[in-house]
Amino acid sequence: MFRFERTDCDFPFYRGNPVAISNAGWLIVLASVAVAFGALITTQPLFTTGIGTFIPALLFVMIPLITLALVAGTAAPRALFRPLRGKDIAIILGFFVLNMIVTGAVGILVNNLFETSANPAGDRAAAATGIEQVIFFGWTGVQLLGEEIFTILPFLAFLAFLDRKLARKSAVVLAALGISVIFALVHLPTYQWNVSQALIGLVPVRMILLMPYLITRNIWVSAAVHILNDWTIFTLAILGAATA
Repeated sequence: MFRFERTDCDFPFYRGNPVAISNAGWLIVLASVAVAFGALITTQPLFTTGIGTFIPALLFVMIPLITLALVAGTAAPRALFRPLRGKDIAIILGFFVLNMIVTGAVGILVNNLFETSANPAGDRAAAATGIEQVIFFGWTGVQLLGEEIFTILPFLAFLAFLDRKLARKSAVVLAALGISVIFALVHLPTYQWNVSQALIGLVPVRMILLMPYLITRNIWVSAAVHILNDWTIFTLAILGAATA
């Protein structure tokens, strides 16, 4: 991965560019990520249909970004979102294909090893009809952007700490692995608390989904891969239900 990372830009914040964030500042940002996740899971049961389904997803996105702006300045969130480059389209499509292959392989492995629990999001997509189906794809796109923010801000926080103790490459790898494990664990409710399924099924996939950000330092790129991946899964669920 390191041979492909861009040399004309580095990860933000961990070495003071565009601004340094103190330990206390990072703790506040991490707390806001946790609060945003709590807001997501507590408000989703309240907004199950119509445009209201966007409210939990928007809270999930905005709470950490607003907190980051308050801690590090209003320009800080822009360091996560860089302009797309021509090569980014190839990166998005390439990692989308790679992730679908890895997702399929991991899914087969998990199904053979464990009694698995289905992801209810696919069932929800299949059950929706008409405008509700369009809305479903809309709010899930926003939520998936939130999942990238939920992943990348802690990654940058871990990197800022680990970079003081370790070589840069080691710090990047450990930070990526750590946040991938956390990402899998917070999905335990989705998989009915099946720890093995969550860890084996999601850690490799999350690592693949994080790689576009590690290469480009652009959350738009990793979010696009994540959205394409999950929307494809939802579409397959819809087509499967239609032909059943």
